[in-house]
Amino acid sequence: MVLNARINYTSLSSLLLSPDRNFTLTNVVLLATLACLAALNAEPAQAQTRSDTVSQQSLLSALNNVRSKGCGTNNTTTALQHDPRLSAAAQRVAGGAKLADALKASAHRSPRTTLIALSGYSGAQATAQGAIGHSCSTLIDPEFKDVGFYARGTQVWIVLAVPFSPPVAAEADQLELQVLALVNQARSQARRCGSETLAAAQPLRLNRRLRSASAAHADEMARLDYFSHTGRDGLHVSERASRAGYSWRAIGENIASGQMSADVAVQGWLKSPSHCANLMTPSYTEMGLAFAVNPQSEGGVYWVQVFGVPK
Repeated sequence: MVLNARINYTSLSSLLLSPDRNFTLTNVVLLATLACLAALNAEPAQAQTRSDTVSQQSLLSALNNVRSKGCGTNNTTTALQHDPRLSAAAQRVAGGAKLADALKASAHRSPRTTLIALSGYSGAQATAQGAIGHSCSTLIDPEFKDVGFYARGTQVWIVLAVPFSPPVAAEADQLELQVLALVNQARSQARRCGSETLAAAQPLRLNRRLRSASAAHADEMARLDYFSHTGRDGLHVSERASRAGYSWRAIGENIASGQMSADVAVQGWLKSPSHCANLMTPSYTEMGLAFAVNPQSEGGVYWVQVFGVPK
């Protein structure tokens, strides 16, 4: 009906401009009516665009407001930043896609993401409160810094992501020293690794050959996009250490992937019973650490830590 009005409006406009045509009052009224209909037809699209923008800004503000208040404890979480790619991913999830596929289709890379799906909430404030009620610890997780969302009626899909901000090669020496300090701090006191309580152990020192062995394996995992203690050539840490020129009496290895910082990698090792026990082994005296980055790989960042006792 509106489409037809636009066609008639164009026709009547041409008639009005022609001096050979005679117009009645009915023609003029009809022309004015059709012009109003055309204007009304355009207005909702503009209003909808403004409404979407306000809604997006309001929801971001509301999420950051509840995020800043924490879960009843002191909280220093930074504000979330909107990422349009995450909103595109949220819309794809709303359409039935899996989150991993939606993120890939939206060209978004993140070491860790999560989805909060809500239904039945009206307005930004209510939705944010619903998100806190759904999982407060997730929403205030300081590692999550990017967010995207998609709303349809009273349904909202919220995607949180840890930014992909890997370390750079120039930081390798500094990060190895940082990990050494963290490991020695952990070894300085008794620690529970799973069901086993391990005594404090002597501090470690760095060894460049162990670092070379670590770098070789980290580089290969990043380049070939896999995650395993066994190399694609079938070799293990003992062979890699020997190949790097390290003569050893005991050897061990921890690996990790996806962590954007060295301290997060060490925290992950300490939370894993087997990795924690490896790190706390009292006989080890030396270690080396390396990392490698490949944004196109599944892990993104690969960390390798090799422990040893020289002959």
